[in-house]
Amino acid sequence: MRHKKLSRRFSRTSSHRQAMMRNLAISLIEHEIIKTTVEKGKELRRFLEPLITKSKNDTLHSRRTVLSKLNSNSAVSKLFGDIGPRFSETNGGYLRVIKAGFREGDKADICYIELTNRPDPEQLDSSDSEVVAEESN
Repeated sequence: MRHKKLSRRFSRTSSHRQAMMRNLAISLIEHEIIKTTVEKGKELRRFLEPLITKSKNDTLHSRRTVLSKLNSNSAVSKLFGDIGPRFSETNGGYLRVIKAGFREGDKADICYIELTNRPDPEQLDSSDSEVVAEESN
């Protein structure tokens, strides 16, 4: 029976699952939106939201704790420098899972997982075009 099992296994060994979650988390921190399966996205949310909560309090101990989970200095520095302060007033619910249909090859459920307060790409595009216009003058 499957009662009270804590996490999904994904038909992988524990070290493979840990590496997969670590890689997905680093990609999400760097790009702020990624495309993956719904099951992996939901499990990634369980893995990453406590790390974002720790990043709101920038102490040496919390940095080392997060670094032990992620093993990426660049991801930790972005998490503590950019993402953590953005969520300083928010208690939980940092990630959003948006279903996006099915994958072509095997019809697996696909979703986008993103940070909830990610800047709109339209705002970024308009500011980038203004900068390019100023540089050309």
